[in-house]
Amino acid sequence: MTSDQIRETFLQFFTERDHKRLASASLVPASFDPSVLLTTAGMHPLKPYFLGQERPPHVRLTSCQKCFRTPDIDVVGTTTRHLTFFEMLGNFSIGDYFKQGAVQFAWELAREGFGFPEDRIWVTVFEGDDELGLGPDEEAIAAWEAIGVPRERIVLCPRSENFWQAGPIGPCGPCSELYLDRGLEFGEPDDLPGGDNERFLEFWNLVFMQYNQDPVNTLTPLPAQNIDTGMGLNRMAAILQGKTSVFETDQFWPLIQLGEELTGRRYGEEREVDVALRILADHTRGMTFLLADGVVPSNEDRGYVLRRIMRRAVSRMHNLGVEELVLPRYQEVVTELMGSAYPEIVERRDEIAMWATEEERAFRRTLEQGTKMLQEIVARAKERGDEGVGAEDLFRLHDTYGFPYDLSRELLAEQGLGSDEAGFEALMEEQRERSRVGSGGKRPGGLAGFETLFGDQARDLAPTAFTGYERLEEETEVVALGADDGRVAVKLARSPFYAAGGGQISDTGVIECADGDCRAKVVDVVRVGDDQAVVVEPETGSLKPGEKVVARVDRATRMATMANHTATHLLHAALRRRLGTHVRQAGSYVGPDKLRFDFTHSAALTPQELRDVEDQVNAWIVENWPVTWRETSLEEARAAGAMALFGEKYGERVRMVEVGDGSFSRELCGGTHVASTAEIGVFRITSETSSASNVRRIEALTGPAAIALLRRHDALLREAAGALRTRPEDVPAKLVDLQAKAKAAARGSANQAGAEVDVDALLEAAEAVDGARVLTARVEAADNKALLAVLDRVKPKLGDAAVVLGAAGDGKVMFVASVSPALVERGVKAGDVVRLAAQVTGGGGGGRDTMAQAGGRDPGKLDEALGVAREAIERALGA
Repeated sequence: MTSDQIRETFLQFFTERDHKRLASASLVPASFDPSVLLTTAGMHPLKPYFLGQERPPHVRLTSCQKCFRTPDIDVVGTTTRHLTFFEMLGNFSIGDYFKQGAVQFAWELAREGFGFPEDRIWVTVFEGDDELGLGPDEEAIAAWEAIGVPRERIVLCPRSENFWQAGPIGPCGPCSELYLDRGLEFGEPDDLPGGDNERFLEFWNLVFMQYNQDPVNTLTPLPAQNIDTGMGLNRMAAILQGKTSVFETDQFWPLIQLGEELTGRRYGEEREVDVALRILADHTRGMTFLLADGVVPSNEDRGYVLRRIMRRAVSRMHNLGVEELVLPRYQEVVTELMGSAYPEIVERRDEIAMWATEEERAFRRTLEQGTKMLQEIVARAKERGDEGVGAEDLFRLHDTYGFPYDLSRELLAEQGLGSDEAGFEALMEEQRERSRVGSGGKRPGGLAGFETLFGDQARDLAPTAFTGYERLEEETEVVALGADDGRVAVKLARSPFYAAGGGQISDTGVIECADGDCRAKVVDVVRVGDDQAVVVEPETGSLKPGEKVVARVDRATRMATMANHTATHLLHAALRRRLGTHVRQAGSYVGPDKLRFDFTHSAALTPQELRDVEDQVNAWIVENWPVTWRETSLEEARAAGAMALFGEKYGERVRMVEVGDGSFSRELCGGTHVASTAEIGVFRITSETSSASNVRRIEALTGPAAIALLRRHDALLREAAGALRTRPEDVPAKLVDLQAKAKAAARGSANQAGAEVDVDALLEAAEAVDGARVLTARVEAADNKALLAVLDRVKPKLGDAAVVLGAAGDGKVMFVASVSPALVERGVKAGDVVRLAAQVTGGGGGGRDTMAQAGGRDPGKLDEALGVAREAIERALGA
């Protein structure tokens, strides 16, 4: 039975038994679930249903969910079964059938669907746990006995084996696992399921979701008793295909064969090769699906997970002597194997290949340089007779040179050396703290749920009807009142107030009693699932449950926010048209004051690209396209090409916003928008910077705010014209003339080394990166003295900055670097950066953290060296 057949057999079995079939959710969890970086289980997308926060589309569900688990990354390749990316088959009951029903379904499918003899099926159940205050799961034992499983094939197991939880807190419960007995040829007569043996293979886990754990070891019953089961598709494939390893099954073997082709080695000939080929097969599957779900390589969070598996895969190929690009080759095979079941990896084939190619090329440069440095560190450690390598050396490799700690640890282990992991983590935490201080921290998150606001009555409250799409004023009534840190939480029957979501901030406004006896200022709107509550500060009188009120949104604030939201959609469309379809939203802020849009792209936009994007948005504004929305099914919206935001959770019915006929902008969006693009007025980009590795950020203004900015610019131009005693339109020519005269005067001074360099052009080339200014540039300079003179002219005008200048001539290369003390505190060190640049050109050098010089022997690699220096600075800044 193929993997595709196993998937379909499972899903069809439960569909025929009144389960609604759900498509796999994204590997990026919904924004309301901060407990995990990536989707790790089939039930994760369903947590709001289990917690009673949202109404499920049906009480019986089934799915095949894409999953990714990070704890196994280091183990992958060393065993025949551990994976990072995998598919989890599952059936779920939300308050419908419980243990007896789940047991009966599992027993029937295992025997009739997959053909397992019933005398070879064993089961385990929870034996109880004193810390949780629970005894043995007698109900589960009785359920198995009721369908004919003998008591001797029902084995009690501890919490570590038979109590399931998605994370430290959240839905949880005892579980019962099904095992296949492969016979005495794989073990001993006294072997049992749950033990460390090869005789019994676990193939299905039935979780009886009865509790919510919060805090740790404190259980409260869930609103309804639920069922969550999980069957690993790849493990089932190994069993049904008669393979001893998941890597020999139909989803993996073509990837193993590709590795054999690329390396000229054979799987099974030696352990090192086997480990490498397994890592490549697993990690490139995970890479393909993470990239398809909008994750891009970076140094933070899920982007770091992606970067780590990509680099781990490339390093293994590098160790086997393969120097050609391999990740795009693997991606193609993954797409051929799994594209029919997961069309997103086909639809995004080109952008996946782009990211895979760029990341591999960048890492191969890092790998070559980092490996040389690590070899030097290893040699020194062995000369001294050390048992391992210190944290400072490892941190330096990671922080300055981009060489992953995990890779250093693995390579050191191969040399018989240890690594100071605790010390490394301490240095990493110091760096994170510097970054937190530098960024000013983040605003605390919202409220945990309605129980926090309204206490025991929360579960009995009907959902608030949102009417803010149609009107800004609503006659309604107060359903309930609660407390929120000294303020008042109000549950309205109908509300025109938008609750923050999709990047758009919450509405503000007022609530007034119909009789005029009370008035409260709306300061926040809390979203819980599809519901909301309004947080107010009373001004006069007091609100009471059942009271008739008028809820009124602040019109000016909402209209400005709507203009910015629609402009964000136009900006997204313009960026994709100008830069390519790899551009995807990676975050946003939409308020009345401005819009901020983060998007996936690997390089700073050129002035011409920015101008083209701004012109395109303004052209669409002038064309006065209608902005419309309609509710449709998620399937129909995707078929229509609607853009969806990664990390957002969508139900079966979605709101699709279109500009014009939707040919250039069609997105799934629950936010508020103008009725036509002309209402935006004007669009003006104010900045374009780096938000994170491979993520750019644009900030912009619209409407009155943009007009005010343009007027300020006009005033400054008139002021400059007055100072230069010329007309505003002649200011640029006047400045060019003055600059030319200044340069001529400077060239006439013998003591003005480096004065012929266009410093103003250099200053324009400096880019804002995560709150700092970064300049890496090639200049004309005859010697080190002239190069330092240019640096001295640039530094005072950049403020907190990192500057690396390079010059070439007479068969040599010169570098100078300067880093402000504030950036040194954030981890950027001039000596480290300039040394890395010099190594590219076959040289060396160093100096202080704030000032350093270096030289090299290969002028042809100057530009590459400056690019490497820039990458090192951005890594240190966390960008």
